[in-house]
Amino acid sequence: MMQQLRTDLELADRAAIATYLQSEFPFLEDAETLSPYVGGRAAGLERLQSFQLEKYGKQRNFLDGEVSRLSPYVSRGCLTLEELRQWALKQPRSRSVEVFVFELGWRAFFHLVYGEEGDRILQDLEEPKVPMGQHQRSLPADIANGTTGIPSMDTLIQILRETGYLHNHARMYLASYVVHFRKVSWRAGADWMYSLLIDGDFASNHLSWQWVASTFSTKPYIFNRENLERYAGSVLPGDPKKGDPFNYSYEALAERLFGGAYTPEPTGRPTGQYQ
Repeated sequence: MMQQLRTDLELADRAAIATYLQSEFPFLEDAETLSPYVGGRAAGLERLQSFQLEKYGKQRNFLDGEVSRLSPYVSRGCLTLEELRQWALKQPRSRSVEVFVFELGWRAFFHLVYGEEGDRILQDLEEPKVPMGQHQRSLPADIANGTTGIPSMDTLIQILRETGYLHNHARMYLASYVVHFRKVSWRAGADWMYSLLIDGDFASNHLSWQWVASTFSTKPYIFNRENLERYAGSVLPGDPKKGDPFNYSYEALAERLFGGAYTPEPTGRPTGQYQ
């Protein structure tokens, strides 16, 4: 008979919790290492009060920018989308409030789609807009282990493995790299990332990977060197210039990845190449 786990440990004594988990689950890797996120509603409300919403609108796409980091508390039911929306609408009216509520809406929408489609979200909801018939069905070991040889991607994978969390833009980078640059099935990537996320939300995760892949959107999501350096350059290490898979204009990148099946709209921004 399985022994019931203790529930009398003080939540504030994280060292004691770590020791207890290690003793109960010695077979788990790093069982004594706790998430940097303290669980519970009280911790979620504390994080909410420290969230600088006024900075969110301009900074949310930058990996070192101000984001809420409330997803672990929402996904585990400590906070609800509606109470976050109500909280935001009580703040001074601004572009940041509008954008934050819009993002809450995306999460709610994904849940509605999941409620309607059920397990169908585990397969393509639409025809892909780019060729994907030859994509690998299993995740390569170098991606799972963070040993791809591309420092920026390996760093994101390491952060995911160590903390169970990634900035949303970082998740998009990693999903795009897996699906479009490495030609791996979005389902394999989505299952892998979901298994590591401390804020794992089945609907949001898998439908976001479909959005990147173009099976739940009008186009594939790709990024280039200019985008990576603009939004993540202060956080991620640089990649070697030789053989850099991202150092192309979007037009050239689309041709390399999709062979003319998709042509991005002109951005009017830099080419994405090293200057």
